Amino acid sequence: MSFDWGTRTYVMGIINVTPDSFSGDGSTSVESAIATAQRHIDEGADVLDVGGESTRPGHEPVDEATERERVLPVLRALHECFPGVRLSVDTAKDQVARAAREIGVDVLNCVQRAPDGLLEIAAEGKLTFIAMHNQETAEYDGDVLDAVLRVLDDCAQRGLRRGIPHERMMVDPGIGFGKTAEHNLRILRNLDRIVALGFPTLLGTSRKSTLGKLTGRTVQERVAATVATSALAAAAGIDMVRVHDVAATCDAVRVSDAIFRGWRPAQWTG
Repeated sequence: MSFDWGTRTYVMGIINVTPDSFSGDGSTSVESAIATAQRHIDEGADVLDVGGESTRPGHEPVDEATERERVLPVLRALHECFPGVRLSVDTAKDQVARAAREIGVDVLNCVQRAPDGLLEIAAEGKLTFIAMHNQETAEYDGDVLDAVLRVLDDCAQRGLRRGIPHERMMVDPGIGFGKTAEHNLRILRNLDRIVALGFPTLLGTSRKSTLGKLTGRTVQERVAATVATSALAAAAGIDMVRVHDVAATCDAVRVSDAIFRGWRPAQWTG
């Protein structure tokens, strides 16, 4: 299923199938993942993103067999229960991505930039690919924004060379991944430059630590802060936001889209 980029901001609902999610929302069974998916759909999510390995600071790496065991049964169940809903797999492992492609996912979301193997899997399966900027330390030779832009453009260009069409090659600046809170704020202040790369864009700020540092709120209390950054993203032209709290985010981006993109609800009377 294709996306109509530029018309509105899409909302991706997070479904963690991990016991160690930083936000404490990990599903521990297929049934609980289905319940989360149903809630996200009812609240307006356009995409469901399923991940089986936590990427929180200090996380323990997960081997391929464990990730497959967590993710694939959930993807199969969601594909069967919600046949008209776009599915995304959040993985950096070739075999997990390949198996997810066979199940019928629409999006391959990779937090480790754009490994060649994953780009090839996306190209072969005609999937949308999301390349996220990520590095181990928050040390940059020069301006963080310039560094992020260089990496994202390189990822996107490599995706194009491997046969991924422009409209299916997305980029994500990776808020919180190898960046200080000040780095994150610099990127958020300049989202228009991410958009100006010319590729579809995704932003993931949901409940992240920078929002906690700004507000003093716990992870579960950062809904309003996440909504603020989602509205900012929509106003800047970001194409998709990835969030835990779908209902509040949908309200925020719809208002921003109405103001900045000219979007209107189906039954709009003016």
